[in-house]
Amino acid sequence: MCETKTKDNVFVNIVVSVQYVPAQDETSYYNAFYKLSQPDSQMRAYVFDVVRSCVPQQLLDNVFELKDEIATTIKSALSESMGSFGFQIVEALVTDIQPDSKVKMAMNEINAASRLRVAAQEKAEAEKLVIVKAAEADAESKYLAGLGIARQRQAIVSGLKESVSNFSAQVSGTSAQQVMDMMILTQYFDMLREVGTKGQGSTMLLQQSPSTMSDVARQIRSGFLVREAEASVPSLVN
Repeated sequence: MCETKTKDNVFVNIVVSVQYVPAQDETSYYNAFYKLSQPDSQMRAYVFDVVRSCVPQQLLDNVFELKDEIATTIKSALSESMGSFGFQIVEALVTDIQPDSKVKMAMNEINAASRLRVAAQEKAEAEKLVIVKAAEADAESKYLAGLGIARQRQAIVSGLKESVSNFSAQVSGTSAQQVMDMMILTQYFDMLREVGTKGQGSTMLLQQSPSTMSDVARQIRSGFLVREAEASVPSLVN
């Protein structure tokens, strides 16, 4: 295990494993046995030297990404230096990179905060989409309801016009005004029947006399005349 510092001043422990064997010849066997009394210590010194020269050039995040390159550099340096002592380097591996526990905690918190921010943005976009779609659906619903009401009123007006024309043509001596009064009276009786059958037990006191019928018809005619007069007045533009 070798302790060193990264380019962004973070101390880390680099764990390196080296696999080596004596080269397969008599000279290498002789050199491996007699030239070095402690080959492990010599290799450890070379490994530390390579690690402490490579890691300080990299940021902490890059050290994790480049650990294979660091291992290749260590193997190349050891093969060159230990080959003269009769050793063959089989493999060099960076098995672990251990920054300080507080640094690891900070890195995890940064990652968690970034993911929470992305999650919040996605949630906000989803809520926005739901609100927009609901507003579009409500607008479309009101538009279609308006079309339905307009067509319903158009059908009612067409039916009334046809009924008045047919009644006036078949019953001589009646005017369109009389037919309308009779239809208003019929609608008034239909309304009373609906209130009585679907009023859920409510009690309504209504004035009931022939004069009331004519008064209802007069009020409705007056309402129509006022609306027609308002519609005929041109709007003033400042």
